[in-house]
Order: sequence, then C-alpha cells, then structure tokens
Amino acid sequence: MTGSAAYFENWVSTFNPAPNAAVRLVCLPHAGGSASFFFPLAKAFGPDVEVMAVQYPGRQARRNEPGIDNVPEYADRVFAALRQLADRPLALFGHSMGAVLAYEVALRMRAAGLPAPVRLFASGRRAPSRYRDEQVHRGTDAQIVAELRDLGGPNQSMLTDPELLALILPAVRGDYRAIERYRHDPGTRLDCPVTVLVGDEDPRVTLDEARAWAEHTTGPTELEVFGGGHFYLVDHSRKVIDLLARRLSGQGAEPIR
Repeated sequence: MTGSAAYFENWVSTFNPAPNAAVRLVCLPHAGGSASFFFPLAKAFGPDVEVMAVQYPGRQARRNEPGIDNVPEYADRVFAALRQLADRPLALFGHSMGAVLAYEVALRMRAAGLPAPVRLFASGRRAPSRYRDEQVHRGTDAQIVAELRDLGGPNQSMLTDPELLALILPAVRGDYRAIERYRHDPGTRLDCPVTVLVGDEDPRVTLDEARAWAEHTTGPTELEVFGGGHFYLVDHSRKVIDLLARRLSGQGAEPIR
C-alpha cells in the first residue's frame, strides 16, 4: 500500500464500496462524531452512489492519535485525503462542525484548481459568517457532557459510562475548541450549489442563520427545514436520504427503497 493510499484509508471510511458509482458523497461528522454515524446512510444507497465518511483522529480506530483543535488544520488534512477523488463527481455532506469543514474543503478544492463539488449539503449549522459567543470547550467535563445531552443525538448511553467518557472527551473538547474559535475568510466564496438542512427546533441554528449560507456561494442555494432539533436527521433519515437522492439525481443517484 502506498503512503497516499494509507493516508486516505486512515481518514476516509467506505462502508459500501461502489467502484462504478456515478458520484461520490463524502460525509463529515459533527463535533465529537465519527465516521460510523453515517453507516446507515451508506447502506441506503445503491451502486450509483459511493458514500464515504471522514474519520477524525482521536476516536474509535484512531483513538490513539492526537486530536486536532482548529478548523484550518482539519480542513487541510481532509483535503489532502480527498484530493485524489477528482476522477468522478463529488458531493460533500457535513453535519454541524462537519458542515463548516465541508465548506473549507470545498474552498481548498477550488484554490487547487480541482473540479468543484457538484453540491455542498450543509446540515445543522449556521452559515460560516454567523458567529455566537460559545465557550463549551472551556467548560468542565460535566458541562461538556451536559451540552451533549442537551443536543441529543446518537449514543447517549455513552455519556453515563465513565471509562468511555475518559476516551472520548478529549476529542470532543478539541472539536468544540476548533469550531468555536473558527472565523471564515470574508474574501472567499464557493461557486457550487448549496443545500442547507436544519431542524426547526435546533438551539444552535436559527432559520435566518441557516439562510445566510447563500452569502457564501455564487451558486444556487436552498433551505430544507425538518421537524426536530440538532439531530433532526436521525429521526428523519428516510426524508434526508430521499432529498440527497433527488439533488444528486443528475449524477445517477437513486436510493434503495
């Protein structure tokens, strides 16, 4: 295995390989999240879409690697892994922190002269230019756990296991530090279509903050609102999958029913 192939496989999980797929969909998880969050999504699509998910360091199989605590380094590392995928149309789906990372990776693709993503799906995150004074990363472990409980999402049982918490909290804190200190470059914009997805009761994103994604691309944008909170996509997985398939249909995407 070459060094570049080993690097790619360290950063990107392909749960359901589809070597003849018309389009690739690369998914970037939320703060504290892992590639396995997107396993159900990968299984929902047929051979016309190859779903991949980014695995951040400091968790699961990469738990012994040091984490990253800033968005530019995260984006540089992810871009280094994904730049070899320019042989086929590529879409990016990012949830929460992952939406900002997807945006920054797309900017790096443009700067490198690579084909733009066919679409950026920005889920559960306000536009890059919309900031709040959030300081979760400065809190105690108990305060970070309380934040994770408030947001809901998968694997809530882990929050009551002291041994598991000891393993995951450093990565969670680093991710929160990265996204809470992030500031976008106002001189850069994308040129690809952007689909924004948000829950109507998400405490971290208002509809106005979601609509502001339109300021970050010269391409068309749309806002899709679902019932629910920050992890609306868990409860509405079927609707989200159908939406992704419709938007990627020009690339041959069709989910398995």
